[in-house]
Amino acid sequence: MTEFNKLVRDKIPEIMSAKGETPITKILNDAEYGLYLEKKLDEEVAEYHCSKELEELADILEAVYALCESKGFSVDDLLSVYREKHNQRGGFSKKILLIGKE
Repeated sequence: MTEFNKLVRDKIPEIMSAKGETPITKILNDAEYGLYLEKKLDEEVAEYHCSKELEELADILEAVYALCESKGFSVDDLLSVYREKHNQRGGFSKKILLIGKE
């Protein structure tokens, strides 16, 4: 048996079955789900660092959205906080590196 022990997208077991593979799965409880979502986010960020691919950024976004919802917030809640913070503090488009202060 090949072990993965990682959170996968909802359709992965179906895709595996269609390929003739037999997935062994478990439905996580809420506490486990939160932990595995955090691991998934770390995994996706690491994959982006290696590949620099847009697809990995989309995977990061999927993990962030799922983590947000697992904490009881909607994606709209997340975007609202994003907009508020962006309006108050700006984004990163000006490429400013803060070296220090005196």
